[in-house]
This record gives sequence, structure tokens and C-alpha cells, in this order.
Amino acid sequence: MGTIMGVPKRLTDIQKRFSELHVYHEGRKTPYECAVEAGYAEDSARVRASELRNPQRYPLVVQYIGELREEIQDKYAVTFEKHIKELARLREEALKKGSFSSAVNAEVARGKAGGLYIEQKIIKTGKLEDLTEQELESRMKQIINEYAPILNAKPIEEIKKEVKAIGIKQNTSQKEELKPLKQITPDQD
Repeated sequence: MGTIMGVPKRLTDIQKRFSELHVYHEGRKTPYECAVEAGYAEDSARVRASELRNPQRYPLVVQYIGELREEIQDKYAVTFEKHIKELARLREEALKKGSFSSAVNAEVARGKAGGLYIEQKIIKTGKLEDLTEQELESRMKQIINEYAPILNAKPIEEIKKEVKAIGIKQNTSQKEELKPLKQITPDQD
């Protein structure tokens, strides 16, 4: 077999088998398992599987793997036409079996795919453009109040001191407000 600067001109049968097994069983078999099944010796299959997927070492194998993947994607790709045809086929099968709800579901799915249905969702909060001036102003005040600590950008230590000071004030004012409980004695007749 002739080579150009060390690279073979074509794939060997074992390399083709490995590539096909690797692509067709992707996710179900490891590259090592594909290499063994293709005919590589078990003791070197792990290394072979790795080398065969390296474009520097085996560019033709990597290219062939890419072509096979592309072929599969083309075959199984979901296009609008394939999708509509498949839904129509499912509808017909469901009708033949008398499964009317399945047929209706398939037809509704076809309609949605074809853009015949518009799903509407009402968002109660609305957009800023839809708010009146008073609503907008109210919302802005609410945001400013909620985010005041961030907007004022006070250092955390200062905020902690203020919180402690408020806590101390509340504790002392509560103590002042507390009055001794009156002793209640039951009335004696």
C-alpha cells in the first residue's frame, strides 16, 4: 500500500470496521470494545482505539468517522418535512387502530409544528411600557426601597453597627415601657 509522507492513501478493512462500529454503537460500546470487535488484539486495543481517533496519527480514519457521523445525522435529522410526514403517518396508524385520541394528538402536534396554533400566555406583571406614570413611579420607589442598602453602597461594617445600634435602642426602650404587673387577688365575698 503506497503512502504519502507516511500517511496511507486509503483505509484498511480493520480501520473501516472500527470506524463503523465506533459510530454506529456510539454511547453503547466503548472505543476499546469497538477495536476488539473490529479485530485488534485485546492487549493493544485500548491504544489502537485512541490512536485511530487521533487526526495526527490517522487522518483518514478520523475523516471517515466524521463522514459516517454526518451521514447518520442527515438520515435521522428532524426536518420540518420529515416531522410533518411522521406525524401524519402516526395519525393514520392511530385511525386504523381506532385510537382516536392518539390520532387527534398527532394531528394537533402537526398543527402546532405547522404554526396553525398560537399559544398565548398572559403575563400579569406587564411590560414597563404598559404601566401608567403613577404605576411606574410606585414601582421605582419600591425598587429603591428594596435595594437601598446596595444603592447607598454603605460598607457592611457600617450597616452592622447601625443594626446593633437599632437593636440596643429597641432593647432599652422596651425595658422602659415595661411596667410592673399588678397583683390580682381574687375578690372575696
